[in-house]
Amino acid sequence: MTQGKTIKISRREAAKTIVGGTAAILAGARWASAVKPIDSVVRGVQVGAQSYSFRDRPLDAAIKAYQDVGLGEAELWQGHLEPDEEKTSREALRAWRLKTPLSFFRGVREKFDSAGVLLYAYNYSFDHSMNEAEMRRGFEMTRAMGLKYITASSNVSLAPAIDKLATEFHITVGFHGHDETSDPDQFSTPDTFQRALKGASMYLAINLDIGHFTAAGGDAVAFIKQYHDRIVTLHIKDRKKNHGDNLPFGQGETPIVAVLHLLRDNNWRIPANIEYEYGKPGMDTVAEVKKCYAYCRQALES
Repeated sequence: MTQGKTIKISRREAAKTIVGGTAAILAGARWASAVKPIDSVVRGVQVGAQSYSFRDRPLDAAIKAYQDVGLGEAELWQGHLEPDEEKTSREALRAWRLKTPLSFFRGVREKFDSAGVLLYAYNYSFDHSMNEAEMRRGFEMTRAMGLKYITASSNVSLAPAIDKLATEFHITVGFHGHDETSDPDQFSTPDTFQRALKGASMYLAINLDIGHFTAAGGDAVAFIKQYHDRIVTLHIKDRKKNHGDNLPFGQGETPIVAVLHLLRDNNWRIPANIEYEYGKPGMDTVAEVKKCYAYCRQALES
């Protein structure tokens, strides 16, 4: 990869790169370990988890939780690597990002490989408090882990700056939305994603959280049908509409079953990553994620 050189590719070519690359990774083509991978592909759909699901434990214990649940694919939450934002200054966090050796991130990848868990994407969120070096560092971390994808909670107005770096590094960034619909600079509604992607390279994409999207008033099924070639991961959770609560799978209004059937029936190789958020302190996280996984399996097998 030559830094600073802009590569122009067509929408169709780039879509093939994203979808083909996803299929190759999910088939295990880029495994760096001889360990037999955990198989959590159900009827052709890769079910995994955002490691934020295991935010109640440090990285090594979170990786063990993937094994205990039986999930073979991970999207790594940056909070599992970085200092706790609530316990460190903004300056200290920036220093950690800029000064931590890239060998540390290669070691993180090795931990997942050794556990038989495919590390698919790094969740590194970009915001206006970051300088250019800090944004760039996220791509360097991702490349050090041998990954092709970043997922990011971010701002619509940062899309051009992120696109420039994504094109330089040949790493696709999937924007993650919440249900903050009152701020037009936050990803939430179809319009916010459309504005960010308009005129952008195919290295900008979508990490659709179907629970948050439903809570924000969106139709996840219709949106996925329209933009499946620009979606790099899905977050699977259940929420009520109109900014409703996170709930156990099957108790909300998020069309989880319909979304999983879309992936299965159309052979769309988009990882369906469980993001466990309804839990309260004291609940058994592994037991709850097992329930989420069982719900997904049943949906895909029905």
